[in-house]
Amino acid sequence: MKKCLMKSLYNRQKLLLALLQAFGGRLSGTDMQKYLFLFTENFEEKKSYEFVPYRYGGFSFQSYADRRRLIEVRAITNDENWCIAENADYYISTLGTSIQNNVLLFAKDFKSKKGNELIRYVYNRYPYYAIKSEISSNIMNAFELAKISQFKPSDKTYKFFTIGYEGRSFENYLNRLIKNNVMILCDVRKNPLSRKYGFSKEKLSKTLKKLDIEYIHLGELGIISEKRQTLNSQQDYDKLFDEYENTTLYKNKKTLDKLLNIFLDKKRVAITCFEAESYLCHRSRIAKALSEYPCWKYEIKHI
Repeated sequence: MKKCLMKSLYNRQKLLLALLQAFGGRLSGTDMQKYLFLFTENFEEKKSYEFVPYRYGGFSFQSYADRRRLIEVRAITNDENWCIAENADYYISTLGTSIQNNVLLFAKDFKSKKGNELIRYVYNRYPYYAIKSEISSNIMNAFELAKISQFKPSDKTYKFFTIGYEGRSFENYLNRLIKNNVMILCDVRKNPLSRKYGFSKEKLSKTLKKLDIEYIHLGELGIISEKRQTLNSQQDYDKLFDEYENTTLYKNKKTLDKLLNIFLDKKRVAITCFEAESYLCHRSRIAKALSEYPCWKYEIKHI
């Protein structure tokens, strides 16, 4: 790969190439995910990738988005496995010295673990990431399966959540929903688009479906982005949200009723928007409006 093209890659993408090369240049998708997971857990304080429980254990959606980029620049081949393209550079050398050493040390220690042995190793040490596995019952014993079950979210009581994705990775956001056993995510953005990976409507809804979480867009409860351009203080936010209560929420009481009924039916519901802090987001006023219904007696939690 040309040097100028390497410069266009993120360090995390270079790490993917380096790990793949350190393990011989060809790995199955499952093995690649497990090695990447173990490397980030053992050698990185600030994680290059985060993971969620998925069909075969911990999975990074971001790593597969980066995989598509690496195929695009012809660093890896476009097939079902992770495979370094022919005439590849020595990608390990593109990393800092300490990371190079860690990659080589890690590969030396784990090269002998592959397939089911590798999966069992990860499941036993990080059981949370196995809670949605479709293969755990085939490769784990009864004691190990019981340990995994302890990490499955079990709270089915009524609780209403609000969640923002500002400053969070896609996987971090998904894990907060999973750990709180959220059944339905209601998107209250006016326009559910984002330049941040994973958070536009199409990608978010498809991913949530894979994790058994329903997605509903309630755009009527959103605020047009133009009204947010001149917010400089909490007083500005409060003024905007007061206006929002008196106009948008007032005019869309049927949608608010719909949200209430969704919650009463499903018990574990979250509303989402961008801002990390709920007091800087109109979702706090939606939660407040729900709490003022005569029938409301439920906890509201910002996650």
